[in-house]
Amino acid sequence: MQAVIQKNDKKAKRIIALISLVIFLTILSLGNIHLNIKLNFDVHIFAALNAFINSIVTVLLVAAFVAVKRKKYHLHKKLMITALLLSIVFLISYIIHHLLAGDTKFGGEGAIRVFYFFILITHILLSSIILPFILFTAYRGLTAEFDKHKKIARITFPIWLYITITGPLLYWLISPYY
Repeated sequence: MQAVIQKNDKKAKRIIALISLVIFLTILSLGNIHLNIKLNFDVHIFAALNAFINSIVTVLLVAAFVAVKRKKYHLHKKLMITALLLSIVFLISYIIHHLLAGDTKFGGEGAIRVFYFFILITHILLSSIILPFILFTAYRGLTAEFDKHKKIARITFPIWLYITITGPLLYWLISPYY
């Protein structure tokens, strides 16, 4: 396979760092911003959409992993680009949900509460660091640097997969408290 984009590590690092920082700061600020807008629908539909998108991304990641193991590189590329695009849609929906709905407190008690907060904390921590890994992994693949792509994908894939699995799980656990 040939490169889709021209290799320029210096420019790529700056762009990836800027995008990652802007998105990180945007999400970090969501706890301080709440739009008090009355809408004619339940704003938690965005949370359900987020869980649905994350579930689809999980399937795409696994399918892309299988495709690359079977040396179906064009299929792998299409699946991963689709996963990236859906992740952008997820991010937009996530921001909209938090701007409109604010925070929801988990009401479970006992072991389920400990389980929920363990999953939540690990999900948040890993979500906060994954974006530059995803972007660098994509960059290495799109510049046809497949050895470097494979090396970073070994880190990116399991973290991204964990995030896309735990996102819907967290939705399922918190949704009764909306």
